[in-house]
Amino acid sequence: MSSLEAFDFVLFGGSGDLAMRKLLPALFYRHLDTAPNQGWRIIGTGRDALTRDQYLAHVEENCRKHVPAGDFTDDAWKAFAQCLNYARLDANNAKDFDSLAEWLKDSGSRIRVFYLATAPSLFASICANLGNAGLVTPTSRVVVEKPLGRDLASATRINEDVGKVFTEEQIFRIDHYLGKETVQNLIALRFGNVLFEPLWNRSWISDVQITIAETVGVEGRGEFYDSTGALRDMVQNHLLQLLCIVAMEPPISLEPDAVRNEKLKVLCALRPFTDTDVGTKTVRGQYRAGAIRNKPVPGYLEEEGISPKSRTETFVAIKAELDNWRWAGVPFYLRTGKRMDERLAEIVVNFRGVPHPIFPNGGEGGANRLVISLQPNEGLQLEVMAKLPGEGMQVQRISLDVAFAKTYQMRQWDAYERLIMDVIRGKLTLFMRRDELDAAWIWLEPIMSAWDRHVTPMKFYPSGTWGPTAASALVMREGHAWHEEM
Repeated sequence: MSSLEAFDFVLFGGSGDLAMRKLLPALFYRHLDTAPNQGWRIIGTGRDALTRDQYLAHVEENCRKHVPAGDFTDDAWKAFAQCLNYARLDANNAKDFDSLAEWLKDSGSRIRVFYLATAPSLFASICANLGNAGLVTPTSRVVVEKPLGRDLASATRINEDVGKVFTEEQIFRIDHYLGKETVQNLIALRFGNVLFEPLWNRSWISDVQITIAETVGVEGRGEFYDSTGALRDMVQNHLLQLLCIVAMEPPISLEPDAVRNEKLKVLCALRPFTDTDVGTKTVRGQYRAGAIRNKPVPGYLEEEGISPKSRTETFVAIKAELDNWRWAGVPFYLRTGKRMDERLAEIVVNFRGVPHPIFPNGGEGGANRLVISLQPNEGLQLEVMAKLPGEGMQVQRISLDVAFAKTYQMRQWDAYERLIMDVIRGKLTLFMRRDELDAAWIWLEPIMSAWDRHVTPMKFYPSGTWGPTAASALVMREGHAWHEEM
């Protein structure tokens, strides 16, 4: 067990879906595994007039849903529940923050985390009221969830509003994909093994594919999703952050700015899009009725909260290119969508084939492939060429697999567990800096503008497939194929 300094954790949106499904179960696990546990105070806030007992019952009910029964013991819950409190609070009511100040008045120099699990429209008022109530101390941190804005202008406003109260070093812009074990292992794989880093460039890699596919639809978030879409919801943050980890130069250390400086260089090296590029290098799609696991599901326009005339994309595929020495000429294919054939998140690195195949069957081109799986199971798979048993020298591709759950024989931390602990300890490495966020929006804005002007037509796809056929054509034009089509 590790030790942890005493802290106060104020959770805005404390009875919301993210808090109940991810944040509080993550805090439960960290409390379970951390000694000595004294000095933890977690205060959930919300507009509902709940008593502490009512709030605890709600938290317990949801933790039982999201924590396996073997880990959720009565003793563990009783110990965790002692840390929990509830404060009724309206984010727009300054007087409610005075009552929060009463809760925290005896904190002294304790670490103080304000987690904003709310709509971004509330960030400004929450931060302003925290500042006016004198609740922001030198050891305070604020965590802001995506989406941070709809474009560069709105993201700038949010950052400026938050920055009026908190310094850049106190702002933790969270992207839970960066907390996944496999992403951490990608960094270790690249920079801890001489086997890979010399090959990690345009001379040896033909293309990179980054896919985040979901089988679910909008799942009751129709109003939010219809005003956001897949490009803003997934590409601007998750996919671009994964691209940065794959493509960045070796940092001089794992210090926050050393890593984030290299990620920023990748974002700045992304080739800008013209209208012509948007038409030929992007695909926007929307799912129609189909079947998921042999069960019929409605199309996007039939989902609750969706306008029947909606032009919001539920699928995006992009051919991204980097104008730098390491990656010139190597396409990075980004893809995400809802109601897809599988729930899957993976990074596929396709290496170039051998220059002169000598085997009778051509050795399938002799191309190696590294598959980094982020969900549903985390692990690494290296595909290499090996001889078939028997006479002759027929070769085929085989896989060297590393499933983290089997290799380490221990429970894997959830991404939010790791990131929450990093917030409490003040480690910024896995969180976005403001200039990273700005650079991502700058690159995406030409795509958003062209789509708003209908430069790229909407492509439709049946639920339960891998998206529009145009996405396959996008990679086939370069002589490539998506991983599942190989």
